[in-house]
Amino acid sequence: MGEEKKGFFARLREGLAKTRENIVRGIDSVFSGFSAIDDDFYEELEEILIMGDIGVNATTEIIERLKQQVKARHLKEPSECKQLLIEGIREQMRVDETAYDFEKEQSVVMVIGVNGVGKTTSVGKLAGILKENGRKVLIAAADTFRAAAGEQLAEWARRADVPMIGGKEGADPASVVYDAVNAAKARNVDVLLIDTAGRLHNKKNLMEELRKMNRIIDREYPNAHRENLIVLDGTTGQNALVQAREFGQVANLTGIILTKMDGTAKGGIAVAIQSELNVPVKYIGVGETIEDLQKFDSDEFVNALFDLIE
Repeated sequence: MGEEKKGFFARLREGLAKTRENIVRGIDSVFSGFSAIDDDFYEELEEILIMGDIGVNATTEIIERLKQQVKARHLKEPSECKQLLIEGIREQMRVDETAYDFEKEQSVVMVIGVNGVGKTTSVGKLAGILKENGRKVLIAAADTFRAAAGEQLAEWARRADVPMIGGKEGADPASVVYDAVNAAKARNVDVLLIDTAGRLHNKKNLMEELRKMNRIIDREYPNAHRENLIVLDGTTGQNALVQAREFGQVANLTGIILTKMDGTAKGGIAVAIQSELNVPVKYIGVGETIEDLQKFDSDEFVNALFDLIE
């Protein structure tokens, strides 16, 4: 593991401390409190996972998998299946290798989500990561509602040393997207990153605008690899799931950027989202600097959550 990775893992482990208290301590108490693997044991385990924001769907799958394995291996002692439970959680979170194809192809990545989740910051960090990997990046500032959004993004663009288009308050976001797509084609850009306004799900016109942007990209850049990444705030737990569902109705979500994972007791939401929506968590953020956004790694996440040594 590189130094940066190691630092990130340490921060992740530290950041998941509250979640660990919430989930792992509960799990441990079930394993030490039961002397047999019976219905009560499973029920108690199920309750702890659901209370830990892992979600009904994922919890059911994790418990089912556990029951099958316990049966197949004729296990009798609760302690014998703790490792299997951890593996089950890990399995739930696996991200397919193809999840990051957009990094290698000519792509348009739209970043969406409500205000305050760290969307603009995530666009900036993503630009930095891609640039470091030798990709030619262009940022489109299509969040023209929030006065400071353009300036904030321009600052990130400067830090990442990446050009930016748009950013004027009150401009038509669809026209910013139109300009950006054509600039991306003309300059032979690898990845066009689009920051969008923090639409609140009940604002019909804003959702309509998202559809409009999508149509422009379809028409102007039909061959581009498309990604719609939704930024969700890990501290909001189940609420993040609600937001993702609502955005999923207007945009085909291809991935999740989960921010503010440091200091939340609701870190289990990472497992829930993946399972409930069938959309992978692709990046995870634990802090403010550019290094604090990293590709999501299920092994690393579970190791950090259960405080297992890498």
